[in-house]
Amino acid sequence: MEHYYDVNVMWEADRQGVLSSTVLPQTIDVATPPEFPKGMAGIWSPEHLLVGAVSSCLMTTFLAIAENSKLEFKAFQCAATGKLELIEGKYMISEIELKPVVTLKEGKDRERAERIVQKAEAACLITNSIKSKVTMLTRTEVKDPASV
Repeated sequence: MEHYYDVNVMWEADRQGVLSSTVLPQTIDVATPPEFPKGMAGIWSPEHLLVGAVSSCLMTTFLAIAENSKLEFKAFQCAATGKLELIEGKYMISEIELKPVVTLKEGKDRERAERIVQKAEAACLITNSIKSKVTMLTRTEVKDPASV
């Protein structure tokens, strides 16, 4: 099975462009990050997009596996940090740390939720497509429905 995802980038000025796709209505401004010469603060960078791709892939894979497993949860969020470093004369995102938090309706599902997050990380196609080391620190919480 093969799928293709077409994306276009068009340079606008300085170190900034616009990312688009013929199948999506939104565009994303992209630029060199401010840590580099002539970089621009406040605009998504390729580095942010790579880390975001790993984090959002974990979420969408978790959602699919949780649905198939009939796991009831109240919330999912994931903070992610990408480490950019110079290795053998080349810059690369060498490591991405994911910190998913699953908020459950009931405490009895904690171990199952953690297993589902682990399965999602192993099945994430973006993580499987990159050579960066991806680590994960999972947290599950239980929210009492009466306290919400």
